Amino acid sequence: MELLTQFMDIVLHLDKHLAVLVQQYGLWIYGILFVIVFAETGFVVTPFLPGDSLLFVAGALAALGEGGMDIFVLMGVLTAAAVLGNSLNYQIGRFLGPKVFHWENSRFFNREALVKTHAFYEKHGGKTLVISRFLPLFRTFAPFVAGIGSMSWARFTVFNLIGALAWVVSLCLAGYWMGNLPWVKANLSLIIVGIIAFTLVPVVIGYFKTRSA
Repeated sequence: MELLTQFMDIVLHLDKHLAVLVQQYGLWIYGILFVIVFAETGFVVTPFLPGDSLLFVAGALAALGEGGMDIFVLMGVLTAAAVLGNSLNYQIGRFLGPKVFHWENSRFFNREALVKTHAFYEKHGGKTLVISRFLPLFRTFAPFVAGIGSMSWARFTVFNLIGALAWVVSLCLAGYWMGNLPWVKANLSLIIVGIIAFTLVPVVIGYFKTRSA
């Protein structure tokens, strides 16, 4: 319970925690952010890591010049992390194959999210890799499902690049352009909560649709 409370504190007050990391590690923050984004997109067992809010806050800190961060370097590093993370996830999916649909729910595996993402993939095909970038849980499972479904590597790579660029650039620039606004600086924690709530709306709607069905 204590670990969950600490994790929620980090997620909901990401601006303060990330600012401290930037001050402590300087330009090494690029490596730290790379690892977080790579893990969030590269492993089906880590969908709980911050994604959208992390990109927004990183862009806002770059606008403030924290730790000498450069917005273009930031976007390049995080795009590479997103592309490589999805690529690893895809390869894991290809290696494991359809047998994963028989796995049971556990602390480290969300079977329901996998099944829903697979249904979404069956309906939308490669576009799933672009759309899911902006949806928690789906973002982590989409490349995994693409690997299970044996999508060709060339086709996967195209959608992977488009999705990564759209996700990273849009959210980092949103944070960058809004980062110097006094109201944003004063209420960044509230904005993070708003981003998390907004991105979870499709997941909640899908849950209630499933319940009603």
